[in-house]
Amino acid sequence: MLTKFGSGIWISDGPVVTAAAGFHYPTRMAVIRLTNGDLVLWSPVALTNELRAEIEALGRIRYLIAPNSLHHTFLADWHHAFPEAGVFAPPGLREKRPDIPFTGEFGSTALPGWAGEIDVVVVRGNRITTEAVFFHRASRTALFTDLLQQFPPGWFTGWRALVARLDLMVRTEPTVPRKFRLAFTDRAAAREGLRQILEWPTGKVLIAHGKPVTEDGQAFLKRAFRWLVQT
Repeated sequence: MLTKFGSGIWISDGPVVTAAAGFHYPTRMAVIRLTNGDLVLWSPVALTNELRAEIEALGRIRYLIAPNSLHHTFLADWHHAFPEAGVFAPPGLREKRPDIPFTGEFGSTALPGWAGEIDVVVVRGNRITTEAVFFHRASRTALFTDLLQQFPPGWFTGWRALVARLDLMVRTEPTVPRKFRLAFTDRAAAREGLRQILEWPTGKVLIAHGKPVTEDGQAFLKRAFRWLVQT
C-alpha cells in the first residue's frame, strides 16, 4: 500500500527480511514521480499485484534503483516485470548480481532525466557498502538506506538485542550504526560526500530501516554525522 510522503513522493513498507546471523530487517521503498510523469522506484520491496497496480496508476516506471549493494533482494523481480526500465546502482552491486542487466552506476553515469529534480551523492570509503544518498527537491526529502538506522524497543530479542544496542541501532533517533562507522576506512572520501549532503535544504529524511524524520531534517543530519565531521 502506498502512502504519500510529500509532493511527488510516496512510500510503501514491504515484508520483513532476514539478514546475516538471523537479524530481521523491515523493508521500505519510495516512489518518486518526475515532472514528466516518469517514476523512480527507490529500493523496491516485494512485488505484489496490488502494489504494482497502485504504482502504475501514478505513471510509467522508468527507473529501478538499488541505493547500495545490500538492497537488491527484489530488484530482479521488478526488472522482469518492467524490462524497459533502467536499472541503476552504486559501485559494487554489478559484480554481486551478474544476473541483473544494469543500465549504469551512480557516480559514473549521467541521468539527464533527473536534472533539477533529484540529486545523488555517492558516499565512498566504506568497507561494508557504497551507498548512494538521494535528495528529492520537490519534497525536500533526503533518502538513506543503511547509513542511518533505528529500530523500536523490543524489535530484537536475546543476544541480538544486546548486539543491536552496542551497534547503536536502537537509539531514540536514527543514527549511523557503529559497524558502519568503523567500516569507514577512507574518511576523507566520506566527508566529501557528507559535505554535499549537508548542503541540501533537507526538510525530511526517509530511511529504509526506521521511522522517518519529518521536520528539521538538515539539523538532524548534522547531529547524526557529527562523529564523522569531528574525527
